[in-house]
Amino acid sequence: MLIKTLLLVVGVVALASAEKYDGYKVFEVTPTTADQIEALFTLSKDADQFDFLSLSRIPGESARVLISPEIEQYFKTILEQKNIRYQLADSDFGRSITTEILENRLLRQLKPYSGSGRLGTERYYSHEEINAYLDDLAARYPSRVTLKVVGKSYEGRILRTITITNGDGRLGKNVILMDGAFHAREWISPASVVYAIGELVENFEENAELLQDYDWIVLPVVNADGYEYSQLSRSTRLWRKTRQPVTINGKECYGTDPNRNFGFHWMGKGASSNHCSDIYAGPKPFSEPEAVVVRDLIHSYSDRGIMYLTVHSFGSYVLYPWGWTPDLPDTVEDLHEVGMAGADAIKAYSGSTYTVGSSTQLLDEAAGASDDYAFQAGFPISFTMELPRGGLYGFDPPASSIDRLVKETWVGIRAMGKKVTEKYPMPKAVYL
Repeated sequence: MLIKTLLLVVGVVALASAEKYDGYKVFEVTPTTADQIEALFTLSKDADQFDFLSLSRIPGESARVLISPEIEQYFKTILEQKNIRYQLADSDFGRSITTEILENRLLRQLKPYSGSGRLGTERYYSHEEINAYLDDLAARYPSRVTLKVVGKSYEGRILRTITITNGDGRLGKNVILMDGAFHAREWISPASVVYAIGELVENFEENAELLQDYDWIVLPVVNADGYEYSQLSRSTRLWRKTRQPVTINGKECYGTDPNRNFGFHWMGKGASSNHCSDIYAGPKPFSEPEAVVVRDLIHSYSDRGIMYLTVHSFGSYVLYPWGWTPDLPDTVEDLHEVGMAGADAIKAYSGSTYTVGSSTQLLDEAAGASDDYAFQAGFPISFTMELPRGGLYGFDPPASSIDRLVKETWVGIRAMGKKVTEKYPMPKAVYL
């Protein structure tokens, strides 16, 4: 206990010295008209000043904005001129982040993962711990679990997929490909994906129908470098991108948004050419090794792939293509049907409301994303699932909420998987 106390004190000192968010506040703003929504989207394009943690095109849906003390009055003046309702959601953002980081560190010390048995839902786990859990599953269920190294992150972290089957050895089954942690700060994403893995493997009898004619291939942590970096201190907690540095005109900034880095309408609307922006699309398509890994997975399974599901947060959406244009795909009815299966199941289970629709129509254009890429590569069902808002700024569900959120998310994933197996029961080659 003495060692743990000393470690906690060291952590407090280290976090207290990180001044990046001192004086920052989080405001909740609620636009109700198209003009007000456009005003907020215009502000959001100035990412250096206005850090919109969430923003949608649905009238009456609240957005959250992180504001520095230097521009607080200016921001309020704009809102008042546009008659946009707002309220203070967090008056001391720096303190809130410090508390969260310390809580997760303390829980990690008090409840370490032993390397065997199912990961719990009492805290967030590191990339290394998640990989250890995959190792344990492969050792305990060798007939139904296969691991594969599919690449490395920029900083050299091993990226591995887990292939989950029912163990009957039948080849050529359809595939559901799922991933998590594209964006570093979205900790609830890998937590939910890991929980889904556990349900498919360790609760096999209840979920056997999902694996009868389908294999599930899962990459739980795409952006491993960013995910680990976001857990270091309060100054890094909201880190979104990868960690590969980019220098332009003598100025170095770190990271690319891996979900703007795919080579399909790359650098289109909703992506930035500013290498310091949170939505920087990279110096070229697939400049990030993490995006290359997902690209190669998509192509490896496109001949058998039926559903691609990438899990993000936050917003309570099931989003389908297109993200690069307001146009809808010809198969929008199929996409909407499967998405609604997930939303309806979650509503029945917990009462949480998910909105289903195209990402551009519900949020805004975001070109170069993985779901669009998978859809054009041959996956007939492709979704981004945005998990519910948690905590004070949306990306920070407290540890006490993890169990509820991951179980709710699994209900939706399971329902979408079941609907897919019903709609596409035969090998994909039959549909081609």
